[in-house]
Amino acid sequence: MAKESMKAREVKRAKLVKRYAAKRAQLKAEGDQVGLSKLPRNSNPIRLHNRCSLTGRPKGYMRLFGISRIQFREMASKSLIPGVKKASW
Repeated sequence: MAKESMKAREVKRAKLVKRYAAKRAQLKAEGDQVGLSKLPRNSNPIRLHNRCSLTGRPKGYMRLFGISRIQFREMASKSLIPGVKKASW
């Protein structure tokens, strides 16, 4: 389980990315590197980190499902994910 502060930090970054997306696109189109450098660092979408929506775990993230590999395995073994069969794991 991830710390609450880490989850909150990711939410804050996501809000900043959303807020500055239009301005960032405009500055990129103009080629204004000085203007881009004046924007907050956390407003860059590259700084976002994918986290499991259930546990907040940053590693082993499965983008298609939005959860970590551990949660995927637990949910698949409980038949909570349709279309997934347990093979040999």
